[in-house]
Amino acid sequence: MRKLPPLGSLRAFEAAARHMSFREAAIELGVTPTAVSHQIRLLEQICKQPLFRRRPRPLALTRAGERLFPVVRNGFDSFATAIASASAGVGERALRVTSPNAFASRWLVPRLPKWRDEHPKIPLEIIGTDEVLDLRAGNADVAIRYARRMPADLAAQEIFRDIFFPVCTPELLANGGRQIERAANLLQYPLIHFDWLNRDPEAPTWAHWLATARSVDPDIPETNKAWDLSFREEIHAIDAVAAGQGIAICSDVVISRDLKSGALIKAHTFSLPGYGFYLVFVPNHPQRSSIEAFSSWMRSVV
Repeated sequence: MRKLPPLGSLRAFEAAARHMSFREAAIELGVTPTAVSHQIRLLEQICKQPLFRRRPRPLALTRAGERLFPVVRNGFDSFATAIASASAGVGERALRVTSPNAFASRWLVPRLPKWRDEHPKIPLEIIGTDEVLDLRAGNADVAIRYARRMPADLAAQEIFRDIFFPVCTPELLANGGRQIERAANLLQYPLIHFDWLNRDPEAPTWAHWLATARSVDPDIPETNKAWDLSFREEIHAIDAVAAGQGIAICSDVVISRDLKSGALIKAHTFSLPGYGFYLVFVPNHPQRSSIEAFSSWMRSVV
């Protein structure tokens, strides 16, 4: 007969270790942080050693906790997979795909007719949000994550990477829609900016582009003009560019259809490296075959 700790203690430990927060674990489990703390102390008594370092902050796992966490996490993943596989109608359920808003709107949604033509028996539910949804909690089946490097805590596949360069409508440029040769001349036009919520100091912003472009055009003046029009959402900045309101630093992947159609053009060829688009999912997901089909399809339409 197996001798196991109480399920509540294991659930509390797994959630707290995943979030690295008793408070976030309590919200997920629908209990109080005190209840989470009590359940974890009970598990620590059973293990006869601490599983978390509570001081100094931030919260961290001890070596014993680091050994235990992946075993408990994978066990709960296996439970969820087995239950989902045993549930009636699992093969008929839509594959829920979460994606950043701009990518969903400009890249994914316009290509969905091709998906339906190739996979008519696999319906999709697209969740466009810049919030990082918890796949282990079942908030989505698969996520398109945009990051510098591949996420390490889940199964992940890199689909493609992007680069950033200034773009605008052909009509905006005074020289008949041709690229501007001097990077410094871009300062004659309204510059459109959007927030990078990840606070990456190397994010491809106007400030970064102008500073880096001085390697090809040292006459770019030091200026406080970082942008003339600013948006929180990337998709709104792209809409403003498409409306002819200025020039923005945009992803070649996100606006690929606009570039191909000629609705938008490169204002200058100097580019900055972007990020990777990763397809992320829980290992042993019951819809793994649908996820693999979606991954292959995305690569095929790049």
